[in-house]
Amino acid sequence: MRMIDNLIFNDMGNIMQLGETEDEESLKCNDTAHAELPIELRFNDGHLVTIITYSILMVISAIGNISVLTIIKKRKSKSRIQNLVMHLSIADLFVTFLMMPFEIGWASTVSWEAGDAMCRIMAFFRTFGLYLSSFVIVCISIDRYYAVMRPLQILDVHRKGKILLMLAWIGSVLCSLPQMLVFHLETHPNHTCYTQCITFNIFPSYMHEVSYSLFGMVVMYWFPLIVIFYTYTSIFMEICRRSKERNEDRIRRSSSGFLSRARVRTLKMTITIIAVFLICWSPYYVMSVWYWIDRPSALEVDPRIQRALFFFACTNSSVNPIIYGIFNIRQRNKAPMRTATIETRVTPLSLSVKLLD
Repeated sequence: MRMIDNLIFNDMGNIMQLGETEDEESLKCNDTAHAELPIELRFNDGHLVTIITYSILMVISAIGNISVLTIIKKRKSKSRIQNLVMHLSIADLFVTFLMMPFEIGWASTVSWEAGDAMCRIMAFFRTFGLYLSSFVIVCISIDRYYAVMRPLQILDVHRKGKILLMLAWIGSVLCSLPQMLVFHLETHPNHTCYTQCITFNIFPSYMHEVSYSLFGMVVMYWFPLIVIFYTYTSIFMEICRRSKERNEDRIRRSSSGFLSRARVRTLKMTITIIAVFLICWSPYYVMSVWYWIDRPSALEVDPRIQRALFFFACTNSSVNPIIYGIFNIRQRNKAPMRTATIETRVTPLSLSVKLLD
């Protein structure tokens, strides 16, 4: 995304003003010239923090997501939610093994040394995993919503789940493709040894640049957030409504107790999912909006703080397996087996709880 490069990686030259110079004459590419480069164009403490932080996040994310995949693969039969969580882990592994290593290598060299073609390919995968992760979270939310609100349409839920996953993958590719068009290799006119993978001089106007960045924020942040909030709050309200029904002829006490546990678990999951998504992504996008509205004042923020905000966003790929693993891949034998009855087999209430579970 353009805003990542303009805001978070400014020390790598992505917001450098190519027309401004510190000296009257251009510097040639040699050791002396390298030593005279501005601090933001040379390896500094900020790059070291970037390398260390991404390395830690990569290890945590790899362990968590691979563990989730291993657990799911060992099961003879997978439920819909387990299949969705598997795709979420795959999406997060794209971030773990493609985006994060790129960022580590980029921070090590500071300038871009891999050529124009790799610059465009890297730009694609920088966002592909993030888009896919957000879209799969949307798929999980919609699946949970239909499981509770339309419990009798089991076959329809399965079919919709497959369609949603397909759309998530296709949508991630389509949303990431523009990255290959706007990112390109540029050489600093005054420091010829410094090349960078940037979007500089691509957009016809500042409004085009903001519009492109705003599209990324809406699709990757606001759209998933709105879907998550609506679906899980609807699920919780529906379970609360049904739990208050006092028709003892239709709901047995055992079913009511089971429903109460499902309500508590759903509430915990709802709060956790929304809170984590907000904590991970909101600081970065708040800073991005500030950058679009008042760029001069936003650029005065310490670069280390700017970088830390994007680190926060990347932690979402590390905590996703923990959240969805705890709530959706737990041991089934913890719940005592109950004898099937007419009520537990066919009522929308009991079927909703079972599908949610």
